[in-house]
Amino acid sequence: MSAGPMPPESPAPRVCLVGPLPPPAGGMANQCEQLARLLRAEGVVVELVRTNAPYRPAWVGRIPMLRALFRLLPYLCQLWRAIGRSEVVHVLANSGWAWHLLAAPALTLARWRGRPAIVNYRGGHAAEFFERAPRHVLRTLRGVALRVTPSAFLQRVFAAHGMEAAIIPNIIDLSRFARRVPAPFGDAPHLIVTRNLEALYDNATALRAFARVRERFPGARLTVAGRGPELGALQALSRDLGVQEAVRFAGGMDNAAMAQLYAQADCMLNPSTVDNMPISILESFASGVPVVSTRAGGIPDMLTHGRTGSLVDIGDDAAMAREALALLGDAALRQARIDAAHAEAQRYAWPAVRSQWLAAYAEVARSARRTLRPVGQARTGGEG
Repeated sequence: MSAGPMPPESPAPRVCLVGPLPPPAGGMANQCEQLARLLRAEGVVVELVRTNAPYRPAWVGRIPMLRALFRLLPYLCQLWRAIGRSEVVHVLANSGWAWHLLAAPALTLARWRGRPAIVNYRGGHAAEFFERAPRHVLRTLRGVALRVTPSAFLQRVFAAHGMEAAIIPNIIDLSRFARRVPAPFGDAPHLIVTRNLEALYDNATALRAFARVRERFPGARLTVAGRGPELGALQALSRDLGVQEAVRFAGGMDNAAMAQLYAQADCMLNPSTVDNMPISILESFASGVPVVSTRAGGIPDMLTHGRTGSLVDIGDDAAMAREALALLGDAALRQARIDAAHAEAQRYAWPAVRSQWLAAYAEVARSARRTLRPVGQARTGGEG
């Protein structure tokens, strides 16, 4: 979906934006924060309802059942009020329990209050979730005013279940990332992985690929930026591979620290097994860091092998190392990939995405005013 800027005589409708915020920093949280900030800078009235608000009092967060209650009740009260003051409800949604506990209540309250809702669906597990979810999940999705995904990958998932969806891509805030000037690294290139330490991101494959890179570049080092339950196992693997002295597990990083990390990197490895449109790849594009990634999920829709990066099969550490070595060993090839990827990043910058969101809000609000109820059919989008 794309459109020109909103005409001055048609101010953007008031938006209730529902989603998470950092901390912790992450794809959906960063997208929600950026979208709210950038829309407000355009003069759009945005009321944000945070789905991951801090627990008050803090000790409640340590008690599973109690913390759910302490978060849910204030969340529902805030939703009710914010939706009542809005003209369009924009819900950032994911699969699994997050759908049932956070997205579904927002969509239900929007329907009760007669406000049109946009579901901005994310996450690489959508196909599995839709296959196994109760019927009411798909029924709810079919009843919203507009379904939006950031990628053609998820658009195909929706189509497989008989639903249309518009594509409005993720936003990369180019003001946060400076394109680095590649510097000679001798035998000590700096590789990075910027995914959380969870099984679906398969950081073990990146470690094995890095061990192979070290055979050619003995001074190479790897920074793994992320947190998660796999930390102990990955530390043990780095010891088994004999690369523990060259690997730094940096933990979670805020946005400023992440930008600094990209500025110091010579290559980014993305070993994920399930993915949609990872922001980490867009951040690498914007920062001038060449990317070697698996072809999981929607990644081939955003990264073209041999032009903007390199794609390998999931779990293939030998191929990942081979592609990384090809880049690290050929400065001209590396520069060509950096140039093409940086040009690609412009498609995801706010100037390219803003009109698509403004047009979506305006269309949904207009349709709701005409019909006095949420619109049941979405339009497809062509850009991603």
